[in-house]
Amino acid sequence: MSVSSVSRVVDTITECLSLVQSDSIEVQEKALQTLASITKVSPQNRTMLAQTDNAIPTLASLTNSSSPVIQTLSLLTLFNLSLNPDLKQSLADMETIHYLNSLITSTSSLDSSKLASSLICSLAMHDKNKAKFGVAGTVQLLVKAIEGSHDAHHLLSSLAELVHFHGNCTLAVRAGAVPVLLRVAKGTDNEDLAGTSLAVLSLLARFDEGLNGLKRTDEIVKAMLSVMKGRSLLSKEGAADILIRLFDDSEDCAMEALMLSEFSSVLADLCVRGSVRVRDKADFLMKKMAKLSLDSDMEACSLHG
Repeated sequence: MSVSSVSRVVDTITECLSLVQSDSIEVQEKALQTLASITKVSPQNRTMLAQTDNAIPTLASLTNSSSPVIQTLSLLTLFNLSLNPDLKQSLADMETIHYLNSLITSTSSLDSSKLASSLICSLAMHDKNKAKFGVAGTVQLLVKAIEGSHDAHHLLSSLAELVHFHGNCTLAVRAGAVPVLLRVAKGTDNEDLAGTSLAVLSLLARFDEGLNGLKRTDEIVKAMLSVMKGRSLLSKEGAADILIRLFDDSEDCAMEALMLSEFSSVLADLCVRGSVRVRDKADFLMKKMAKLSLDSDMEACSLHG
């Protein structure tokens, strides 16, 4: 970019940041449209905007506007900025996070809620930001919002990113994430939504809190069997992942599976007709069950010997 081009962009940014503080919604809207447009594809323009004095706090405060259009455009501009990896940490200050928290539970504008969730997901990709969202209460708000939402995909994506951090996994489980996610997985016809819910449950199961939450769930093995009998490959993979973790941790869960007459046939079918990843997981579960079955047979023989 030439010096004159940089100078023009800087002038445009300065003018727009002045105009967004106007009392006129129309003037604010036009200025934000310009900022959203110049930051859409240019990493350099994003950096220039982010480095302009007071730009990020100004945009963050506008996400709290009474106008849904101003909310959406300011969120869109902040989301564009978050696409630069080196800007993610500076964007995630506590004030901005609190604005985003209020938007994910808002019922006034679905567009703003979805954009706020997308921005949380983008910012949470920076590992140092994950704990900040945990401290700010975002994890509990996401669980609550997922429970009350008919289209929770954007919320689930944000939660999935946040629970990679152990502390956030603990917060999610304590907020009731396990039963909420199981209800979404079992209660929706949307295969993508069900699959994402199971993928988040699988992430929770990597830590003791999540695994214990699943083990405490009535008939969890039966519930995962029901998922594996469904059509969605993403759901089947999530269910198989969860069962592998359950079987590794609890012989009782594996014994419960042995007692279910159709469990082996469903696994055998997946070993043949699943995706490569599902086949591998189903094969692992089959071997695990075969070993357990052999062990219990040998134990029975020794008792009668």
